[in-house]
Amino acid sequence: MLYVLPFPAIDPVLVEIGPFAIRWYALAYVVGILIGWRYARGLAARGESPLTPVLLDDFVTWAVLGIVLGGRLGYILFYDLEQYLADPLQIFAVWHGGMSFHGGLAGMILAMILFARRHKLRFFHLADPVAAATPIGLFLGRLANFINGELYGRATDVPWAMVFPRDETKLPRHPSQLYEAGLEGILLFIVLFIAVRRFHVLRRPGMESGLFLLGYGICRIIGEFFRQPDIQLGYLIGGTTMGQILSLPMLAFGIAFIWRARRTS
Repeated sequence: MLYVLPFPAIDPVLVEIGPFAIRWYALAYVVGILIGWRYARGLAARGESPLTPVLLDDFVTWAVLGIVLGGRLGYILFYDLEQYLADPLQIFAVWHGGMSFHGGLAGMILAMILFARRHKLRFFHLADPVAAATPIGLFLGRLANFINGELYGRATDVPWAMVFPRDETKLPRHPSQLYEAGLEGILLFIVLFIAVRRFHVLRRPGMESGLFLLGYGICRIIGEFFRQPDIQLGYLIGGTTMGQILSLPMLAFGIAFIWRARRTS
């Protein structure tokens, strides 16, 4: 007999008042942005770059729009375009899930480019503190994925395997959401935190952003080996997943940014 850990039955809806519901997934976005903003604001207050806390306050609205619009559009384009073309109204049903980190990253980058140009900032003076804070939101987002019982892992016989209620096969699976929370959230945050506090990389524009892109790309590629691919996509070229393929450019840009920062410092 194969033993598995019981899946913690946490209601995905935190509070429900009439037709309105506050879900853990939405709360993860809100809290992640708020805590990330406060952390990045503290980094800006250190005075190691021209970015000021006031400018960062002004950027929060831009960041929210970039994350939400980019994340939604990225999921539609990368993961399930056919379904949304067949039923366009589902594009607006964000409470059903369907957000892409890579799309959210693209939206955030666009928001930072536009904001930096408007306020005559160098792009990396804004991007570096934001990169340092991003793992906070990633950690909370993966915990919300776990609570929702979505984006679960591949079938396994490890002692900590779980049967996820939303999985029709009822096979024991890796709790890959927790693996990703640990890699993309905790581990990556620690690396970036040490880089800022111990090595003062905010004085070298582009270094923290490069470390984030490289670190996330590595963590995501590793995490995808335990995560069940989206059913509508399955495995792609050579047994890879969409998440791994989308992470490859992050590795390249991360290395390029680190190399550039080292040369110009």
